[in-house]
Amino acid sequence: MEIYYSPLACSLSTRIAVYEAGAEEKARLVRVNTKSQTTADGADYRAINPKGLVPAVRTAEGEVLSENAAVLQYIADAFPEAGLAPAAGDMERYRLQQWLSFVGSELHKAVFAPLLSPTADEGAKTYARQGAAARLDYLAAHLEGREYLLDRFSVADAYLAAVLNWAQFVKIDLAAWPAIVAYRERVAARPAVARAMKDEFELYRAAA
Repeated sequence: MEIYYSPLACSLSTRIAVYEAGAEEKARLVRVNTKSQTTADGADYRAINPKGLVPAVRTAEGEVLSENAAVLQYIADAFPEAGLAPAAGDMERYRLQQWLSFVGSELHKAVFAPLLSPTADEGAKTYARQGAAARLDYLAAHLEGREYLLDRFSVADAYLAAVLNWAQFVKIDLAAWPAIVAYRERVAARPAVARAMKDEFELYRAAA
């Protein structure tokens, strides 16, 4: 399979998932320049994913799947031995989907996307900041006394790690939520997560 990513975008979560699964030889990571909409080898990325967004995955059969929540579950199911997602039909699988949706809609799109956007006006950024506290309160309450979002590390944690990484770029001080800070440190200490973060920061800096 081929997984399309851009350094430090939400597709960082797909790199984390690949590393957690030990699947580097089976999943080829293909860098995308989201400004020029081209891949590292010069291909037109919109011909692969018309939305032009990362991540996307192209399966061995040539099918293309986009949207992070779907891509992450596909990777988890492709490498079930890694235990990155509960089995389909299990109540915990629906909990996984619940947290993927929360991270995607309530944090990624509602809070961080406007704050990171160079074109969002100050009204949009103010609205995003005003809504951030309640969402982070909810997350912190869930994480009190828990290691991960579910009973074990999952692709939802990979997504959340990628999104919380943006706090430093938009000046959201997570110190107000000790449970989130402790969670971030715990997740960042996982070898696969640390490696993925290091690799993507290096790629990001090299392109700057």
